[in-house]
Amino acid sequence: MPVLRILHLVGSAYNHFYCELSRKYAQICLVETANPSLYDFQIAYITPDQQWRFPCSLSPDDIAVAKPMPLLDAIQFITAQNIDLILPQMFCIPGVTHYRALFDLLKIPYIGNTPDVMAITAHKARTKAIVAAAGVKVPFGELLRQGDVPTIKPPAVVKPATADNSLGVSLVKEVTDYDVALKKAFEHASEVIVEEFIELGREVRCGIIVKDGDLVALPLQEYLVDPHEKPIRTYTEKFPKPDDGNLRLTAKDHVKYWIVDPNDPITQKVQQEAKKCHLALGCRHYSLFDFRIDPKGEPWFLEAGLYCIFAHKSVITHTAKAAGIPLNELFRTAINEALGKI
Repeated sequence: MPVLRILHLVGSAYNHFYCELSRKYAQICLVETANPSLYDFQIAYITPDQQWRFPCSLSPDDIAVAKPMPLLDAIQFITAQNIDLILPQMFCIPGVTHYRALFDLLKIPYIGNTPDVMAITAHKARTKAIVAAAGVKVPFGELLRQGDVPTIKPPAVVKPATADNSLGVSLVKEVTDYDVALKKAFEHASEVIVEEFIELGREVRCGIIVKDGDLVALPLQEYLVDPHEKPIRTYTEKFPKPDDGNLRLTAKDHVKYWIVDPNDPITQKVQQEAKKCHLALGCRHYSLFDFRIDPKGEPWFLEAGLYCIFAHKSVITHTAKAAGIPLNELFRTAINEALGKI
C-alpha cells in the first residue's frame, strides 16, 4: 500500500483564539495518528494575518522559523507537493468554508463535510429549520436582530445564532432577565436565537460515521447536568480559564461525561434522530449532534457540531472507541470515504 501524503490544514485567518485552538488540537492529532508506514504528514498553518506557513511541526519554534507566504505562493507550493488528501483542522467560519472551498477548486479531496454544509450548520436557526423539516423535534424558537423584542415566555434559552462552545448562552427565568441575556448574546453574533427551555431530563451527543457508504450511529455520550444546579452547559465548563490566561484543552478533564449503556431506551431513539439529521443536512464522512432529553424520554435537537479531531479528546473518537473502533481504524475509514475507496 503506497504511503499517503496528507496535508493537515491548521490555524485561523479569523482570530488568535481559533488559531491557537486549532494548533493545539492538531498537534495532538499529528501525534496520535502518526504512522510513517502509511502516512506522510505535511502541515499548512494559517495565521490571522492570512499568511500561510509550512512548518515541520506545530511547535511555536518551528512555526516561527517557517517562511510566511501569501495565498498565491501557498497554492503553488501545495500543488507541487503531490498531496493525496487534506485533513481540515480549522474551526473558524472562514476555515470551515472558504478554505475547504479552495481545495474543491484545486480538486484535492479532504476529510469532512463540504463548505455549504459547514456554512449551514454554523447558523443554528437554519440548521434547526432543516432538521425540523425532516421530522426531528426542535425547541420552538425565534430569530432576533438588534432591537427585536422576544415573545417567548420564560424559561427560555438565549444564544448567538453563529457562535460555538456555548459562547454568550444564557438561561432566562424571568422576563426582566432578557435585556442582560440579549446584550450578552449580541456580543458574539448579529442574530440571536430565543427558544423555549426544554425541561431537563438528560443531555447527550451522538456521532455518526460513514463506513462503506453506510451510516453507523455511535454510542451516546452523556453530560452531567442538573435541573437545579446546572440546567444548561456553559462556555466556562468547556474551556475553563487557567490562571495564566492561556488556552488549554482541559474541558474533558473538568466536565463529567460517560458513555450511555447501549441498552438504555434513549440510545436507539437518539441514534435514529441523529441519522435523520445527518441525511437532512447533507453530511458526509461523519457528523455529531447534541440532543436534550425531556423528562418523558423524548429527544430534542439542539445543534450540530461537524468536527472530528481524530485524537482522544474528540467526542467521535471517544464514542467510536466505546463501539470497538480504535482511532487508527476510525481515521482509515474516514480516509477511505474521502478518497472514494468503498
